[in-house]
Amino acid sequence: MRRFLIRALLALLFIVIGLLAPVGYNELACRPDNIPSDYVAIVPSEHHRPEGRTLLTYPEWHIVHAYDDYAKVISTGDPHDYAYLPAIAGFWSSLCSLSKAAGPHGGFPSEFKSTVYTIGVSFTAELLAKSLYEETIGRVATVIRGEDRAPLDDLTAQQAEQYAQFLRQTPWYQWDFQRAATALHIDATDAFRDRERRFAVGLEYGVKTRYAATIASAVADMEPDALRLRMIVSGLGADDLSAFNDVDVISARDTGVEIDTPRYRALTLLLYQFALAGGDFVEIAGNDDILFTVTSDATQLSEALYSFARQGYGDTRHLILLPVRELANALRQLDERGLTLEHIHDY
Repeated sequence: MRRFLIRALLALLFIVIGLLAPVGYNELACRPDNIPSDYVAIVPSEHHRPEGRTLLTYPEWHIVHAYDDYAKVISTGDPHDYAYLPAIAGFWSSLCSLSKAAGPHGGFPSEFKSTVYTIGVSFTAELLAKSLYEETIGRVATVIRGEDRAPLDDLTAQQAEQYAQFLRQTPWYQWDFQRAATALHIDATDAFRDRERRFAVGLEYGVKTRYAATIASAVADMEPDALRLRMIVSGLGADDLSAFNDVDVISARDTGVEIDTPRYRALTLLLYQFALAGGDFVEIAGNDDILFTVTSDATQLSEALYSFARQGYGDTRHLILLPVRELANALRQLDERGLTLEHIHDY
């Protein structure tokens, strides 16, 4: 018994060290040069958001994209067809690139480190566990099933797609995992693959239900992040801008019109619409640089901080950091360059 406990503790220690190794590497090898910015913001200080957050919001979106890739793969394939290790490596590699680039944009603030590292370690542990199961028991279950998909293969693919869409605007812990688990029991047949999916995916949903409740309780007393931000737009008048959905005009300035807009996915769509309508961006949330992601058939772009192949889509995601004043023109040139806008990362 003593020998067994020692081996178990050593195995646990090895797992913990393995999960924390990317954190240590990022701290030692991916440190930014803290070059202060001399940019003087236009909007009042109470509407400023740290510029470094445009870089540091990507790791969370990498996870959103990974779930979307996973949903795409299993829509026609099986979970073991998804490449789990490259998805994990993509998270940490992109974080390293972004950390190095963060120097002139406020660096990697310590208050954000714990969040980014925690979600990174959790994401790594989750995908490693899924990989271990799906590459062994899950793969055997598909062999027993044969080529024809079982009802729960299609249902779990639909749930994965719905979850990926949900994450674009809403925190993951608000997803109703319990309802998804109930649907598995309702739709399952007596086929072996359905029983295996009901057990495996149901177990995953059960763990996430409890984890989500813990996270929801932990953040219940925290002040929620702002859902809106201020920006300065030129090239469009106050009447033009107020005609856009959910846009509030604050005031006209010499440099442009100050407006208040929603954040997250809604902001990406608005900024793209502004650019196509002839608008240009002077400043966003008190900042003069911003990150956005595009997809294309090209595997590399010269201006990209990091490029990463998307699973299931056969194309590549590119992370591009550029001055806010160049964003509108870059958006207007996407089609002629063969690029598709994916997400503009606010602060």
